[in-house]
Amino acid sequence: MKTRDFDFFLPEELIARYPLAERTASRLLYVDGRDGTFQDRLFAELPAFFRPGDLLVFNDTRVIKARLHGEKPTGGKVEALVERVLSEHEALLFIRASKSPRPGTVLRFAGGLEARVLDRQDDLFRLAFDPAHTVLEWLERCGEIPLPPYMERPAEASDDQRYQTVYARYPGAVAAPTAGLHFDEALLERLTAAGVATAFVTLHVGAGTFQPVRTEAVADHRMHSERYVIPPETVAAVEAARAKGGRICAVGTTSLRALESAAHAGELRAGEGETDIFITPGYRFQMVERLITNFHLPKSTLLMLVSAFGGMDLLRRAYAHAVASRYRFFSYGDAMLIEGATPLDRTK
Repeated sequence: MKTRDFDFFLPEELIARYPLAERTASRLLYVDGRDGTFQDRLFAELPAFFRPGDLLVFNDTRVIKARLHGEKPTGGKVEALVERVLSEHEALLFIRASKSPRPGTVLRFAGGLEARVLDRQDDLFRLAFDPAHTVLEWLERCGEIPLPPYMERPAEASDDQRYQTVYARYPGAVAAPTAGLHFDEALLERLTAAGVATAFVTLHVGAGTFQPVRTEAVADHRMHSERYVIPPETVAAVEAARAKGGRICAVGTTSLRALESAAHAGELRAGEGETDIFITPGYRFQMVERLITNFHLPKSTLLMLVSAFGGMDLLRRAYAHAVASRYRFFSYGDAMLIEGATPLDRTK
């Protein structure tokens, strides 16, 4: 497969640069990978697509204020984006500057933060932060919410709340698990009242999610690794849902990637680990039968994942329909509910 196979034309005006006033007010495109059909609905209608015994799996990561602005000792401007917090005082960052800083360089960021470059790891820089505070404390003081570059605007005060899910708990993500942005407390209560169970995984989304696929051949692309946690309670919830004949629905591609990464021979294992799983058409899913997701960027790894899940031809047609029907795209945009195109493979 070629990266260009996942390209499509998207008018600029369909990029959602701000969220709707209400989280559940977005549209929902229901895509059935089993029979190749799709239909236009509303996200508020989501409970109608579920039955008692089904399970929704959410990613409860919390977005940190990962974008920093500062300067080098020479006065040259620096923009940095945390990829991952390594420890209380160290982190990996993407750094944009006229010249890349060398090891030993002390960078000064807004808010009084100083950080020293320790070394470079491919396109990332390892920095030691001033030990007066932890990395997370410094980011909360000096950073800003790292809105995706396609929004073409700086973060505003309202983004501190709206670029988080209502169930976000564990800080560490530098991008929101955006499928979850459509849920509010009232909708979660409606789903619970309908007999739909919920469970959580944690996958801290890295800045690599913003990086384009630069290779011509899809197979040549290398994913950035991300850390995930599968609690024992989630394993129990999956087993209970299966025993009742319930369906497992991942809320977002991050939840799906965590579940698939922790699956062995069709069984989910509790614990934590690193995943660089790259899901493309031809992948045989083990855990997830349904997926709630947003509309993704052209030629992105996320578009490749949903094409694998729902079927490449169907997703191509569904995206063309979404463009023609003026759906809103990307993080603050509308949503899809996709039925998996093939039965689960529990033999891996």
